[in-house]
Parts: sequence; structure tokens; C-alpha cells
Amino acid sequence: MRERQTDVLVVGTGIAGLAAAFAADRAGADVTVATKAERPEEASTWWAQGGIAVTRDDPDQFKQDVLDASDGTAEESAVDVLVENATDAVRDVLVDTVGIEFDTDGEGYDFGREAAHENARILHVNAETGKHIHVPFLNYVADETDVSILEDTAALDLVHHEGQVYGAVLERDGDWGPTFAGSTILATGGIGALYPRSTNPDDATGDGIAMAALAGAEIEDMEYVQFHPTACHTEDGTFLVSEAVRGERAVLHNGDGERFMPDYHDDAELASRDVVARAVRRERGETGEVVLDVSPLAFAETFPDLAAKCEAHGVDWEAGIPVAPAQHFLCGGIAVDDRGRTSLDGLYAVGECARTGVHGANRLASTSLLEGLVWGLRAGEDAVGGSVETIDPPDLLERDPDLPATFAREKFNRLQRVMDDRVGIERTSDSLARAQAVLRRLKGEVDAYARTRTSRSLYELRSASVVALLVARAAAANDQSVGCHYLADAAEDRTAKRTVESSTGS
Repeated sequence: MRERQTDVLVVGTGIAGLAAAFAADRAGADVTVATKAERPEEASTWWAQGGIAVTRDDPDQFKQDVLDASDGTAEESAVDVLVENATDAVRDVLVDTVGIEFDTDGEGYDFGREAAHENARILHVNAETGKHIHVPFLNYVADETDVSILEDTAALDLVHHEGQVYGAVLERDGDWGPTFAGSTILATGGIGALYPRSTNPDDATGDGIAMAALAGAEIEDMEYVQFHPTACHTEDGTFLVSEAVRGERAVLHNGDGERFMPDYHDDAELASRDVVARAVRRERGETGEVVLDVSPLAFAETFPDLAAKCEAHGVDWEAGIPVAPAQHFLCGGIAVDDRGRTSLDGLYAVGECARTGVHGANRLASTSLLEGLVWGLRAGEDAVGGSVETIDPPDLLERDPDLPATFAREKFNRLQRVMDDRVGIERTSDSLARAQAVLRRLKGEVDAYARTRTSRSLYELRSASVVALLVARAAAANDQSVGCHYLADAAEDRTAKRTVESSTGS
């Protein structure tokens, strides 16, 4: 690719990347967006189902719900930014500018309620809100702004020197070159490709986190990998069954036909995701399966798109939808402030690849689209005004023979097995130690190849191996079982201690 220069370079076209590009363009900057995607469904936003939470008239309760879902670990200042900007951001960009028509109930918006929300505050479009937001927003940015969008274009590495980022090396069709920028905004999404079952697109390999980490940026909270409790796994793929379905009174039954969630939590099916995911996992292990019973609601009328998806995958929803947990969201990532600024000058991060502090150890349902929108707008506006400078880009080599076509897939399979077995919903100190040993060897093997070969698949594998090791190391370093970092041996120690204290009257 030819060398480029731009005021603001955005990597990624989910809601966070689009919001950043939109805001920077509105502020008068020359903006370039690079995305691996060729179709909207290759961005994580497209896959989001439930909706986007807004404040309505209960900011204090909304804040408390976010904090409670995080097990008290979210940063209050970050939650304040989210809550205080939620309604205005949604109205300004999605409703007034892009023209999203959220569902109504005849009198106004049909606000939904999902797990761990005290009140109904979620705007939605059927049960496929992400798709209905993402496509119009993408079209608006492409057609109504001066933003340049480079499709099927991957960022391989950051151009950086001594704590300053100057842009990124972009690749398309096997050719690569630097794009220099006054500011670079990473909006590369999550890490679903690190696990065999995920609600993310297949190319969610953690590229932005890996590039930032290798450039020396601060990375935080990587142990907090959230698993969604109700994904339907079929022979031709995995699809998410929105939390909104449980919000409309659907219930979970195990293989013995018993409703089990009231035994695990007072909020039953509307407990936080980490609680429900662990319960579903255990009941599947003990009774063979778990199904989501949608008979208490008018499923086909309330969620027609989801009913159609079930039918397309051969799932008889009237008999109950078979569900199991799947990797869903990374609560940690590249550490950023309230404007998306990282620890490196000239580098921003927004969306799932960023750690804003909003989610802490566990994310509240329907806050991911909102976080991406709010921080994307703030980062895009803040990123304007940086001067474009050029330096020598990384020297990416292509001097050895091509690797076998199956090389990356075989390494990915190995990585996924380790993450699933040892760094999944439940971890132990021993499993994490073993995972680190395997992942260090795997990363070393991948690095050896990447030093002399350059290809998108190899660099995606490099990103995945870097991020997998970051997750395992962070999990091993945190001996507190909290939120979606469930350390089984620590949890058992706590339970035993409580039992002893209770029996002795302490």
C-alpha cells in the first residue's frame, strides 16, 4: 500500500470507531478509517442484540446498577461519564442524526429491562439492535461525511517511538505500508477468536490490544472475560439469545426439566451474567443440557428476528432453546482516561478494546454499545489537532517461504483449547499456571515466524497469542475471585471460611 497521511486514523468500524470518526469529522479533521471488515456483520456491533441503555429519569439508579453488576469494582468517575452522557449521545447521534427508529409501544419508546437492571431503560430494535444501529450509522459515515473508509484493510503494527504513536502500518491484499496520523484511535473490538465458542465475529483476534501492548501501552483488567449465559450452539454456528428474552419472563430449565436459577440467586434469571453463566455451565454438566423456555411470552411476536434465526438453524424454540455459555465481552483492555487517551502520546482506544473502568469485573447488560458511543465521540473530538509527523515505520519482512495454508488454523485451535480448558468461566491457580506455560511456548513459536514473514493471518495469530498470554497472566496475578474472574479455589476457601465462622458464631 502507498504511504498515507491523515489527521486522525481510526482502526475499526464498530459503533465506537464510527462514533470517533463522526466526531473527528464534525470537528473539521481529515479522517481515515481502516477496517478488516468487508461486510457489516464482520464488526462486533452488528452482533449485539439486546439494545442500548439510556439514563431516562433515574441516573442514580442506573449508576448503582452498573456498580452492582461490577461487584463493586467499576470506577465511579467512569460510570459518571457513561451515565451523564448516555441520553444526549444517543439522541444527538443515533436518533437525530442517523435516524434510528427504536421500538415504540404506541405511546413512546418501548424501554426494555434486562438482567441486573433495576428499571426498564433499554432502547432496542427487536432483538437485533446492533444490526439496526450499525448499518445505518456506517452508511451515514460513508455517504454523509468526508471520512475515507478503507475496507478489507488490516492494521498490522503501530508506528511508534519513545512513547509516541505516529500512525499504523496497514495491509490490504498482501501489500502494506504506513499511514501517518496526528492521532490514532484503536477501535478493534474484542477477543472472541481466542475461544472456541463466542458470540463475536471470527476475526475478533484482539489486534488493537496486542499492538498497543507491544508498543508499551498500559493494559489493565485482562482477567475479566465475560461469558454470556445463553448462546445457542448448532452445527452451523453459534448465535446469541438476548438477555432481553429473559427480561420478558423466559426461564431456564435443566435436563431434568427443573427451573434452577432461583436456587442460585434471588434475582433468578435476571441475576448478573457471571452468576447465570456459571449456573448454566454447572447444570449442563450435572444434567446434560439447559434450555431456555420461552413459553411464558409471545416469543415470535416479541422477537420475530430471533424466532426466525432459531428456525433457520433448525431450532424448535417452542420446545425450548438449548443454550450454553459462550465468550462474549472483554471488560479490560488498553487503559484509557475519560477521553479515550492511552498512556502513549497520540494513541487513543475506544470500545471493547479499551479499559475505561466502567465495567470493572463484570459488565452490565446493554452498556457496551453505549460505552462505545460515548467514548468514541469523546475520543474523536479530543483527537483533533495533533500534528502529522513521519518517522521510519517498522521493518516488516517477507523473506521466507509462505507457511502452509493450515498453519494459522492449527495454532489457533491449540490456543483455543488452552483458553477454553484453563482460562474459561471457572479457573484455578493450577490451571492458570499450566495455561501460561503452554501459551508462552506458543507465542514464542509464532514470534519466530512473524519475524521473517508478513501476512494478515500470521499477524492475527500473533495478536491472539499476545492477548491470550495477557489474559492468563492477569488472571494468575489476581487471587481475588470477583465478577467474571471466578477463581474456584479462592471461592472454595471463602465458602469454607464462612462455614467455620457461622458454626463458631464469629
